Amino acid sequence: MRSTILILLSAALITCGGEKQPPGYQKLSKEPISVRGWIADVEANSANTRFRTAETEAARRAELFQAANVWVDNAPYVSGAIAENGAFVLLDLPPGNVTVTFSAPGAPSALIPLEGIPGNADLMVGGLLLTSRGAVLTDPKLLQVRIAGPVSKPTPTNQIVKVAGISVRVVQVPINSLQDRHDYPTPPLEKGAPLAIVK
Repeated sequence: MRSTILILLSAALITCGGEKQPPGYQKLSKEPISVRGWIADVEANSANTRFRTAETEAARRAELFQAANVWVDNAPYVSGAIAENGAFVLLDLPPGNVTVTFSAPGAPSALIPLEGIPGNADLMVGGLLLTSRGAVLTDPKLLQVRIAGPVSKPTPTNQIVKVAGISVRVVQVPINSLQDRHDYPTPPLEKGAPLAIVK
């Protein structure tokens, strides 16, 4: 009798299989990717040019970036955030096809679809303009997809991936070149009104 009960309990546990995950849930990969970059601006909030100075622009953007969020659906283990200067870093994303979503005042759901990203890659997406229609790359030349390889200098591979619909060639780099993959990038200074200099 006791052995029958144990067999039934074991079968019930095997059938349940633990917690059920939502459809599309992606498990933590053994070859996670990192996505880094910066938000240049939010379209709906950049239209008003009245009384625009370097100081008011810096304050406006800092307020926008504090209200912004970033996440990856079905991957709650992804870590990272948006800094006060608009730079962002996301770690532990699954490789392959994944969508990064940004949300900010005036741009509630700006998507960056990533397609065919190889494992252990570091992706740099600089200069995003968040709009109500999605995210736009202000300078596609800044896109980089790097992977470690047995090379002494950056070497383009034959592998092509897509970032926000734009084709990008994967580049192999020496492994020590990827030491910055966990760091926030430094956005370039905006070319606008100069800051006041006090003598």
